[in-house]
Parts: sequence; C-alpha cells; structure tokens
Amino acid sequence: MTGEDPGPLIRLFGLTGGRARPRGETFDLVAIVTTVGGSHAHVDLIPEHHTVLSVCRRPTPVADVAAHLKLPLNITRVILSDLRREGLVTIERSRPAAQTIDERIYREVLHGLRSL
Repeated sequence: MTGEDPGPLIRLFGLTGGRARPRGETFDLVAIVTTVGGSHAHVDLIPEHHTVLSVCRRPTPVADVAAHLKLPLNITRVILSDLRREGLVTIERSRPAAQTIDERIYREVLHGLRSL
C-alpha cells in the first residue's frame, strides 16, 4: 500500500461509469447549456446532475458548469452529454462573432460612418 488516497479517482470513475469522453456530438468550453423543462425531481439523478440542472436554468457556458461542479472539464462533458441524451439539457455551440451581429447593426454602423 502506497498511502495515497485513490478516493477522488474512484469517485470520478463512478460519476462517468468509467467513461472519459462524452457520447454524441462534441462541444467546447463556450458551448451554452440550458435546462429543458421544469422539475426533474421525479428523475433518478445523481447530485451532480441536479446541480447542473439548477445552474443551467439560465443559459450557462460549459466552463462555468465545470466550475460550479468543481470537476475536471472532461468529467463535466461526460455528465453533460448524459443529461443531453436524456433530454434534460440542450447544448448549443457558440456562434462566431460575425454571425451574432444582425443586419440592423451593420446599417447603423454604415450610417454612422457616412455621417462622419
């Protein structure tokens, strides 16, 4: 016996069922997670799942979810992919900045430049 406590590693292994990678479509740190529906009290979930569902009532980036859980990013991604597979959260990829500006803003900028 080495004297090291394997507890945290065993706990992480248990949280993910031994998986190190999420199932399904991949997502990055800035992908937005949002809880779907209302109360999930009837669903058999682990405490980390309940934390995610609570935190993500408002759209929340994956990085922030990991910080709330105080878990490594890869473990958080596995947990999120499980919740997504169960239909309890949505995970939306972030859009490039160029796609987030609508045509109205371009017109206002162009009008401002012309008035200079």
